Amino acid sequence: MKKSIGLLSGMAVGLTALSGVALANDEVTLQLKWVTQAQFGGYYAALENGFYEEEGLDVTINPGGPDIGPPQVIAGGGADVIVDWMPSALASRERGVPLVNIAQPFKQSGMMLTCLKDTGIEEPEDFRGRTLGVWFFGNEYPFLAWMSHLDIPTQGGDEGVNVLKQGFNVDPLLQRQADCISTMTYNEYGQVLDAGITEDELLVFKYEDQGVALLEDGLYVMEENLEDPEFVDRMARFVRASMKGWEWAKENPEEAGMIVLEYDETGAQQEHHQIRMMTEVAKLTEGSNGTLDPADYERTVDILLAGGSDPVITERPEGAWTHVVTDAAFGE
Repeated sequence: MKKSIGLLSGMAVGLTALSGVALANDEVTLQLKWVTQAQFGGYYAALENGFYEEEGLDVTINPGGPDIGPPQVIAGGGADVIVDWMPSALASRERGVPLVNIAQPFKQSGMMLTCLKDTGIEEPEDFRGRTLGVWFFGNEYPFLAWMSHLDIPTQGGDEGVNVLKQGFNVDPLLQRQADCISTMTYNEYGQVLDAGITEDELLVFKYEDQGVALLEDGLYVMEENLEDPEFVDRMARFVRASMKGWEWAKENPEEAGMIVLEYDETGAQQEHHQIRMMTEVAKLTEGSNGTLDPADYERTVDILLAGGSDPVITERPEGAWTHVVTDAAFGE
């Protein structure tokens, strides 16, 4: 297996007809939303299996982290394309970073609130007066939209909720600092189980089931670049190879999990966790060939606009998504 991200083995995609000199593959830099893990397994599978190389691409995958904001990275020229959640991308667009969704591998949301049953919480109305763990750095938007939908204030009090700024771990639940915490179906929920708490002791509220699911893990580029036909072609090849990687990862979750481990330069990830994560992530891509469903987009925008006194976005975006790349990629 290749251990250096972005270095593709083998010869270049072809030879020039006249000189016989190998053509260099077109470079693409992808900035991930978070650290190397199976949440991004399709991209690593495409890299490892040579799907990008087959499309004439030399792809570099840059991991994210708590101090890395993909919109800021791409705005500064550090990436050609980023993985981001739509609420974060649309909020960034409204603030002046002209991000455009070019593909949407994730069809479903994996976000949940996970609660301990012994707190007495049985339904969302029971959140009032409780302490809930919430991720920030752009991940708070789905939660704020949900609370607005429920008409539950987020400034505390008996009728509101106390928001605990949750780190990217499950400690607040384990240490009973919060009644419920933010989890993803494919990641933190498994960490809670690994800590010895059983499913019977937990109650989960999936955003998908609550009617407030927002689009996650889409691919975004800077709007001005879409005016360049060569850039569009490069992104079309990238999306096509990426979706091939996602399909392969779905069919081979154990192998895909091991590939992710190979690219994890921190050594922090564990085999069983990555394989489990890959199995769960595959469920979120079910039903998507990478093309954004406009109805899913409109639902996300409607939820974000319904933010009461503190909406995530203040007006309906224009030009925030396009099918030009996926049409080129899949021959529509």
